[in-house]
This record gives sequence, structure tokens and C-alpha cells, in this order.
Amino acid sequence: MAARPMTGSVEHTELSPNISPNLDQSQLRDRADQRPLILGVSGASGLIYAVRALKWLLTAGYAIELVASKAAHMVWQSENQVQMPLEPLTQEAFWRSQAGVPTGGQLICHRFGNVGATIASGSYRTLGMVVMPCSMSTVGKLAAGLSSDLLERAADVQLKEGRPLVLVPRETPWSLIHLRNLTQLAEAGAAIVPAIPAWYHQPQSIEDLVDFVVARALDRLAIDCVPLRRWQGGNETPEDLPG
Repeated sequence: MAARPMTGSVEHTELSPNISPNLDQSQLRDRADQRPLILGVSGASGLIYAVRALKWLLTAGYAIELVASKAAHMVWQSENQVQMPLEPLTQEAFWRSQAGVPTGGQLICHRFGNVGATIASGSYRTLGMVVMPCSMSTVGKLAAGLSSDLLERAADVQLKEGRPLVLVPRETPWSLIHLRNLTQLAEAGAAIVPAIPAWYHQPQSIEDLVDFVVARALDRLAIDCVPLRRWQGGNETPEDLPG
């Protein structure tokens, strides 16, 4: 059987992230950076990390495709005594309410079992993915190449496509198995950003501590949208210190 001829120009196909090839070159360039960022929310404790990441990303106008695992729904109920909706449109309103960003940016939510969603395919171009917080169960499955739901499939896609995958594990202590799984993922190209805050930025609230971790995770994607007081260097040398 003869192959069907391709329609549209090669230039349009290469430049377009996930949009129609029927746009002119200037429109394609303008929209080249509008590829979405995937935010995965697993069942680890500390869902406030996902909320704060979403707040700053939407405020900055980013397009976000969010998938929360089945365990994340259960943990949210436990930590906040509120049920996270399953229906994508209702869940979008839920996340915007939690983040305090009723408008701005773009947010699409996916059901955790919808393995036919756009983000399950490598041909769907994205900026990469952040899993925040990331459970050790998710880490173990990703390290073994298993994809039992959409979150895991989307993360696996980032690895196979060579796109940024940032994992923010929130677990302590780490067993040898955890360490080996994280090492294997780092060797495969993932960035590991543990949920460990700093204090040099003079945090005044829990949100300040959380935002530090969010900012450092987004740094791995060259995204700078969190109002963080970054380190500017010390003013004293060891000789200046008393004692």
C-alpha cells in the first residue's frame, strides 16, 4: 500500500508544538513557547507543594496539564478533609480555588485512569513534567519502567522523549531501595529535587518554605516565576567573624 502524502510544510510541522500547521511563521514563533507543562500530583503527603506550584505557574500565565493519582485523591481527603473532584472540569475549578487563581494561565485536568489522554503520547509536545509531591511508590514504578496510570505514563514519556522530568520526593527517611530507585531515575535523566527547604531567604511562613522548594524544582525547567529571595552572597569573610 502506498504511503499517503504528507500535507502542510515541513517547517510548520517542526515548529508547531501541538497546534494546527495552518498558521504563518510569525504566529508559530509566537506560540512556540506555549507548550504546556505537566504537573503530576502523586499520593505523597505535602499536597501544598502542588498547590503553590500551580499558584505561581498560573499567575505567570503558563499552560498546565494536571494529573492527580488515585492515591492523591485519598491523601487530599486525609490532609484537608475535602474531597477532590474526579470530573476534569470540576477539578479545574477546584484546583484554581485552592491556588487562589480564578483566572490566568491555562489549566487542563485529566482523570488518573485516562491513559489515552494527550499527555500519554510522546508526539504531544510539552515543556516537561514536574511530579510534586512524588511518592516513593511512584518513584519505584518509574524506576522499573511501569505505567499503571496516566501520571506514571506521562512521566515515562518524558524520559523516553528526553524531556525534563523533575521529581520532588517527600519522604523520610529513605531506605536503600528508595536511594537506588532515585539513582536509577537520575541516571535515566530525571532531576531529583527533594522537598528540603532552606532558611537563608528568611522565611516567615510555611508558604515561604514551600515556595523555596517549588522555585528550586522549577529552576530545573528554566522557569523563574516564584518570588524568591535568592542567595546573593555573604558580606563577611571568616576573618570578620567573632571568635
